[in-house]
This record gives sequence, C-alpha cells and structure tokens, in this order.
Amino acid sequence: MTDCIFCKIVSGVIPSKKLYEDNDVIAFHDIHPIAPVHFLLVPKLHVAGLSNCALEHQALLGRLLLLAPKLAGEQGLDGFRTMINTGKSGGQEVFHLHVHVFGGGAVLPKV
Repeated sequence: MTDCIFCKIVSGVIPSKKLYEDNDVIAFHDIHPIAPVHFLLVPKLHVAGLSNCALEHQALLGRLLLLAPKLAGEQGLDGFRTMINTGKSGGQEVFHLHVHVFGGGAVLPKV
C-alpha cells in the first residue's frame, strides 16, 4: 500500500520511535499520545482493519495480543489498556490494523 503511513513506517521510509520489531510486527510510540505511555503494535502485513481479518490472520492477531503485556511491562506499566479502532465509525484513522497500548500516570477512565 503505497499511501499507507504504517506501511511506510514498516519499510523505513518514515521514521518512528521504535520499541520492538520482528519479522511480523513493529511497535513504536504514538506521535499523539493520550497517556504517559502510548505505543502501537502494527503488523507488517497490510490488513486494513480488524473486520478484514480472516482465519489466516489468527496467529498474527495472537502475536499482537501476546506482545502487548510484554512490551507494556518493559515500558514500566503494571496495568494498561488496549484499543483497536475498527472502521471509520469506530474511530479508525489509519486503515492498517494496529493495536494501541496505553497507560501510566492517572487512572484511565472506564469505558
């Protein structure tokens, strides 16, 4: 996807403040954090959103969710929130699947 900002981050065209990278996933700090710690987990494979996932993405989705607590702990969080916005009406702004992980500081409001 040549116009996808996350694909450009994955390919190194756009720099990021990277926390983690392996063959399937990259994690980096959000450029507009809503908490003292706020990072994104992004699959390197371009999938537009959670609604576009299929059985073939099961292992990748599991990988994202298993990385969240590992990386949150490495960032000093003993508790955190995850969020996956899906679709325009679900608040998704970048149409490349990603998981927000955020926490630290004040208690986050319940939703």
